[in-house]
Amino acid sequence: MSKRAIVIVLDSMGVGECPDSCLYCDQGSNTLVNTAKAVGGLNLPHMQELGLGNIIDIMGVAAIKNPLGAYGKMQEKSPGKDTTTGHWELMGLELRQPFPTYPEGFPPELITRFEQQIGCKTIGNVVASGTEIIKELGPEHIRTGYPIVYTSADSVFQIAAHEEIIPLKNLYHYCTIARELLQEEHAVGRVIARPFIGEPGNFVRTANRHDFSKEPDITLLDKIKESGQVVIGIGKIKDIFA
Repeated sequence: MSKRAIVIVLDSMGVGECPDSCLYCDQGSNTLVNTAKAVGGLNLPHMQELGLGNIIDIMGVAAIKNPLGAYGKMQEKSPGKDTTTGHWELMGLELRQPFPTYPEGFPPELITRFEQQIGCKTIGNVVASGTEIIKELGPEHIRTGYPIVYTSADSVFQIAAHEEIIPLKNLYHYCTIARELLQEEHAVGRVIARPFIGEPGNFVRTANRHDFSKEPDITLLDKIKESGQVVIGIGKIKDIFA
């Protein structure tokens, strides 16, 4: 008889702060509970039957006496706070050191090396929201042709470019260069291509995003494949596990 396991991840849908939340200015965070409060309660009958409301008090999702599933909440053992760290640990890979983050932007010498390898200057090099950075620097990007480099609270090196200014093939090539450059102490979790379209004042990010992850060590997914079983990833899973 064949056995099948399905893992569904609601990325960033947390149920409370971790003891190290102060390291990331996340004190008091509780995405699921706060989302429920913001919309006046959630209607999640199937997840309620499985025991979601038994984990924590959620407006609209009451605890039930005999849930159909096992339930609980987990805390990462790995240091750091980002998509890659969490997904890798779910598949058995615990990190000893967190991926590097850059709250002040990337070191100038690193940006200079990147510019030398792609053959042009860049703009940005700040911590920013992806939608805000293209709104702010999109016009300059169109005028100069320089790609926009930015990061976030996560360990990411993001490159945004208008698809009519820097074709996707070129943008992905820039990301490959960045991935090869970002090693050792600068080995970020992901390099992300962030293409967009539109005109100033009306820029829109497209579905052509692509993540270039650091390659993980052996995970449970590798062990499953080695045993002759099939592993299927939907969404950005194939990017996270390189």
